[in-house]
Amino acid sequence: QVQLVESGGGLVQAGGSLRLSCAASATSNSISFMGWYRQTPGKQRTLVAGITSIGRTNYADSVKGRFTISRDNAKVTLYLQMDSLEPEDTAVYYCNMMTLGRSYWGQGTQVTVSS
Repeated sequence: QVQLVESGGGLVQAGGSLRLSCAASATSNSISFMGWYRQTPGKQRTLVAGITSIGRTNYADSVKGRFTISRDNAKVTLYLQMDSLEPEDTAVYYCNMMTLGRSYWGQGTQVTVSS
């Protein structure tokens, strides 16, 4: 059973930074996609940023230029560097991984940005 363990969430003031991490118990070369999603109460979970096995990245328009997604294949770990945080970024952030045709989710980590 593949497991994703997230860390790095917390409370930060607007304009501040946080870095999220997601450690995966999987073989790096079997992972086709990894991404970060976020969800607020009463709303659907939406993609924040994603990265493919060949390093191609994509971002939600609302975070372009502020967030950076990266992955360490040796550690099988996904990162999300979040800079210039805004109160609108407040949400539970989830790590997602696609491997061998299946999708897995982390438990979520709360990010709260105060104004």
